[in-house]
Amino acid sequence: MRTAWVTMLLTSAVLSIPVPAAAQSPGEVFRKVTPSVVVIRAKGSEVTAGGQVRFLETGSGVLVSADGKVMTAAHVVHSMNEISVEFLGGETVSAKVIASELAADLSLLQLERVPAGARVARMTNSDTVRVGDPVYIVGAPYGLSYSLSAGLISARWAPNTVYKTMPLAEFFQTDATINTGNSGGPMFNAAGEVIGIVSHNISKSGGSEGLGFVVTMKTAQALLLQKKSFWGGLDGQILTDDLADLLNVPNNMSGFLVKSVAKGSPGDEAGIRGGTKVVTIDGQQVVLGGDIILSIEGVPASSAANMMKIRDHLSGLKPGSELKTTVLRAGKIVELTGVVP
Repeated sequence: MRTAWVTMLLTSAVLSIPVPAAAQSPGEVFRKVTPSVVVIRAKGSEVTAGGQVRFLETGSGVLVSADGKVMTAAHVVHSMNEISVEFLGGETVSAKVIASELAADLSLLQLERVPAGARVARMTNSDTVRVGDPVYIVGAPYGLSYSLSAGLISARWAPNTVYKTMPLAEFFQTDATINTGNSGGPMFNAAGEVIGIVSHNISKSGGSEGLGFVVTMKTAQALLLQKKSFWGGLDGQILTDDLADLLNVPNNMSGFLVKSVAKGSPGDEAGIRGGTKVVTIDGQQVVLGGDIILSIEGVPASSAANMMKIRDHLSGLKPGSELKTTVLRAGKIVELTGVVP
């Protein structure tokens, strides 16, 4: 009698362990989500010691709205000239960046059209994700479209704790395999819901055996859908005091040295110019010949804090609003006027 009572108690305890009703097998998750996953191929150009060269970038992304918005990683598309998005089955459409946040490695694309058969991914509250939860990444590692990797959530990192260059990003750390080409792709939970956007991995060898980092969906939704971080299409660097002195920036000011400008971007439309040659200064390669932005809308482009203020201001402007930019070009101060798209 005692044995039967113990058996019944243990059976009851096992049955009471909560199992997510929506949990699915890896194969089921993969088949469910692939119509929402895309492969991104982008064309860009950059200045090297040998002159200007063209290059290709391959990444991944995920369709998040019925009107054709796709989330991806900023480093895949931010300053690229042409972007194409490939869906399951091979149909490819053009896209353009409409929001981007380098400080979190996130960008939002707008498709020219949405192919028949494409499916909008379901996003979920990433705050509910816990260390140890199973996760799945679908993307195009090394350009091999629609590859699945599986793993666990290894850790969670608050903004400005992992990378000072990406202070706005809250990260999941995962042991799911991340390779070149996975960047920008979605990470799913066991129910097939998007919980993050793949950023990168850290590896001593350059392979996939290192630590994988994925920007949480909480961060992605806040910066791309709710706040919609302004995209100017510019790539460059804030000048150090020494560089500012060497480049004769006036009045003890600093500025943002423009390295490249994406074709058709707000920066391009405003007439901002990118660099033309590479020089070595104190052992560091610097792209010169482009504009040095001194201020945008009256705010000096002299520090990371000020660049954040500029970004927040521009994000709040209505489409069609004028943008005033002051640049140093060939030793002369030039005033440029652009328009918020």
